[in-house]
Amino acid sequence: MNVLLVGPTHPYKGGVAQHTTALAQKLVDAEHQVDLLSWQSQYPRRMYPGALELDSPDSEREFQGTRRELNWYDPTSWIRSVKSSDADVVVFVVVNGFQMPAYAAITNRMRRRGARVVALCHNVIPHGSGKGQQAVIAGFLRSVDCVVVHSQQEVERARAVGVEQVRMARLPFFFPIRPQPLDVNRPRTHRLLALGFVRPYKGIDVLIEAVALADTNVEVTVVGEFWIPIEELSDQARNLGVEGAVHLRDEYVEPTEVVELLQSHDALVLPYRSGTGSQQPRVAHLAGTPVISTRVGDLSAQVNDRVDGYLVDPSRADQLAAAIERLYKPGELRRLRSGIVRPVVITEWAEYLRVLMDSSSSGIPSGEEAGS
Repeated sequence: MNVLLVGPTHPYKGGVAQHTTALAQKLVDAEHQVDLLSWQSQYPRRMYPGALELDSPDSEREFQGTRRELNWYDPTSWIRSVKSSDADVVVFVVVNGFQMPAYAAITNRMRRRGARVVALCHNVIPHGSGKGQQAVIAGFLRSVDCVVVHSQQEVERARAVGVEQVRMARLPFFFPIRPQPLDVNRPRTHRLLALGFVRPYKGIDVLIEAVALADTNVEVTVVGEFWIPIEELSDQARNLGVEGAVHLRDEYVEPTEVVELLQSHDALVLPYRSGTGSQQPRVAHLAGTPVISTRVGDLSAQVNDRVDGYLVDPSRADQLAAAIERLYKPGELRRLRSGIVRPVVITEWAEYLRVLMDSSSSGIPSGEEAGS
């Protein structure tokens, strides 16, 4: 097929941009024609507290021929960007409500040319979005031919906002890391790692409380760009008497640094309050590091409880503290490392592309306009 793929891509930071970039390349590898259309400006600058783009663009792979022509505030860019497109199918990567007017305009124009429209949703309800954004996104999702999500929980959320055609495809592995030698006897460091953007739903405050509750000497490193005031977490650690055990690093982590970070800590901790999907458990296992995670989204499908890590309920600092204590029982860390089975990712993309492209041939009749 001739595919117009629209969404954030390299050199923007974060997993969604990495996934879009990888998806474009995998579609080409599967012999589709791909036009990757991305953003010059995705949303108001105040929405994002850090640098939007990679400091070192060469640290991640880009898709050749990417067109960065869209501006959320400029309707002329929406129409101009697809003026000559003859795509059979348009795949929109849905991120936030500010992009929906552009997506609706492109949808209406491309449908008049006979194209089918698929919305690829990492989060049906974006983290931190207000009711206005949620309503705009829900309206757009109801207008497309099919919505593709990454977990059964997201299927249910899509149906709850009125989407009739929704399909689930497991998020394929796309992080640029290769399996590392598995050293089950790596010395303990008594350090835990929390990695990635620090946002309220990530539950870092729950992790700090668990460190204070745990009856073992352990330190935690929290490294990533902070979307909340770092002082809030510093104050919490000080008030709980664990300020010396909590190390907060407000910085973006390049993929090349991730393996070293994981292997210099005993476990990766994902204390999410909520969430839909993440590559992090699989990244940790590829580096030979166990994972302590909450049971949210697809995380529980990636962590085999008490085999290669532990699963706890979200927002339960007591359960998280108990898991930390268990991690440091004699022989336990070695046992968990021995239980790690490296993810097999070869066939994942084939199945993902099958679901995505099949979704472009089913749904509401082509020609129904977005928002109608």
